[in-house]
Amino acid sequence: MRADGLASALHARFAENFRAGRELGAAVSVWKDGVEIASLADGWCEREHRRPWASDTLVPLYSATKGPASAALLLALARHGLGPETPVREVWPAFPVAEADFGHLLSHQCGLFGLDRKAGVWDHGAGVAAIEAQVPAMRPGEGHAYHPRTFGVLVDEPVRRLAGMPLGEFWWREIARPLGLDLWIGLPEGESGRVAKLYPGVPSKRSQDAFYLDFMRKGSPTWRAFHALDGLTAVHEMNQPRAWAAGLPALGGVGSASALAKFYQAAIGRIPGVLPEDVCRWLGRPMVSGPDRVLLRDTVFTCGCQMDPVDGNGTKRRRLYGPSAEAFGHPGAGGSHGFGDPRTGVSFAYAMNLMELSVMPGTRCQDLVDAAFA
Repeated sequence: MRADGLASALHARFAENFRAGRELGAAVSVWKDGVEIASLADGWCEREHRRPWASDTLVPLYSATKGPASAALLLALARHGLGPETPVREVWPAFPVAEADFGHLLSHQCGLFGLDRKAGVWDHGAGVAAIEAQVPAMRPGEGHAYHPRTFGVLVDEPVRRLAGMPLGEFWWREIARPLGLDLWIGLPEGESGRVAKLYPGVPSKRSQDAFYLDFMRKGSPTWRAFHALDGLTAVHEMNQPRAWAAGLPALGGVGSASALAKFYQAAIGRIPGVLPEDVCRWLGRPMVSGPDRVLLRDTVFTCGCQMDPVDGNGTKRRRLYGPSAEAFGHPGAGGSHGFGDPRTGVSFAYAMNLMELSVMPGTRCQDLVDAAFA
């Protein structure tokens, strides 16, 4: 699709989301071969209509943070001549899964999604101790289960050991600042005035599917995964500067849609000079697929990102990442989404503040993805 046609198709879908009452404030960005070819922003940063949403408005991205965070760990590994095949214990000796390598860790195969020992999101040391004491629920080769919250500690601790600084600081110094990204994992205080306020989603028919029923069933793998690490379990907590500044790699990223889409341009190799070719390849290499014991649906994980599952004929069963089987990225709870497609050179990101009750992108985002790849 030509850039003018893309902008027109995106604008129509984007405007329809607002007309249908699906949005309060939102932005969508599409890049191709190093250039932003479409950027739309509309609505408001809060229900009181005090600040209009602009292309540089920042918003918490929840798990869409996982893609950038994974790139930071992979870059730290590469700087030391290491990679996905490196045993985790070579960097983190007390890691509880002896046979795990970093590919297993990044693709949610270590069975550390729930914690028996109490720890909070604000205390990295306590999270590390809880993980080191944890008996894995499964081991590499036994399937996979999404680690929505513990993933942050799992990627942060190796970066601290390799680079001598928290992952969020390494991300900013080595990736975000060189790329000129408005995307932080640990927001500086001076940027707080640019952050939009989040509003919680409302229950829908989807909330009665197997995932949400298990999400509400205390003690289930899904419940354990989403209740690991105390704190930041309610949307209102994510509207506090403390949450933005904490630098939590699983769910604490704050950025603009344009910055997230630009990051994926680098991740698919269309903006060279920051992420080595090996890191780009690792981010897009499928590591595990099949039934996910936490999300209770088929998922495909790379080293830190997701892809759409395919059937036996190689046909995509979902198109959250567009039509290409090579596309990869990561969604965030409530609706935020970002990905890149190495085949076409296109990357996409969407961010909003009126959340859906979903851990996967909903109709309003899917419509925009479809328009971007029509």
